[in-house]
Amino acid sequence: MEERSKGIALVLIGMILYGLEPVIISYNPVNPISFAFFSALFASLLLIPFANFEEVRVEWKRGVLIGFFGTFLAYLSYSFGVRMSTSVNAALITRTEVLFSFLLSYILLKESITRRRVGYSALVVIGVILVITQGKRVSLNPGDGLLLLVPLFWQLGHVIAKRTRGSPQTIAFLRNSFGTLFLFLPSLFTGMSFTFYSVLEGMIIAFGQLIWYSAIKRIDLSLATAIITPAPAVAIGIALLTGTPVTLWHVAGFVLITLGTLGLTKA
Repeated sequence: MEERSKGIALVLIGMILYGLEPVIISYNPVNPISFAFFSALFASLLLIPFANFEEVRVEWKRGVLIGFFGTFLAYLSYSFGVRMSTSVNAALITRTEVLFSFLLSYILLKESITRRRVGYSALVVIGVILVITQGKRVSLNPGDGLLLLVPLFWQLGHVIAKRTRGSPQTIAFLRNSFGTLFLFLPSLFTGMSFTFYSVLEGMIIAFGQLIWYSAIKRIDLSLATAIITPAPAVAIGIALLTGTPVTLWHVAGFVLITLGTLGLTKA
């Protein structure tokens, strides 16, 4: 029971961190590519003490791919997407990760599709449509389009990580270290600049991953996913406090995405 309580407490901390992430990114005042580079760099430095370097030596090739999809492409899309959209949209749209997990499992792992999964997926899709269109717009905001790619890139990284024999901490280190390398030249050529928000984002990336992996060692993955699913509520709460517009469409989308995500997890 004590370990279970620790696991739940860790996931609750993770929920707050992941809810804060789109808010931190939205406050970024510098070049998004540079922001992503310094964030990944700081995260990789924080993860050094937790990595097993024998595993790094063996698994570095898969680490390259995980870093390319999970950090390089994902955080470029995240950083640019939030800048062109809003922190509330980012918090909600990126929660569709479970939907991409379902689709990739079907395509790559040949898992079966059930009517329940289709129904819950429809809830997630409808929720995202409400958030993006706000009940009236039919054109896709480029920022929202980029945000939709973020969970896809995360899941592609996860698929590769599942075939990696390294510990979760080593995988997190590889992901952020190679992501940093991929981001270096684009950051250099587009005007490298530093902001303290990169430090905060790096801390969220590193500690968020460590907390998540530590939590799911103590409690079921389905319970952990259920607890962390309402993370966008943190971003919505901060938006309300800071005057960022939050509409009824956001709230409706949040409810549908949350219900669909919990349903897919259970299914």
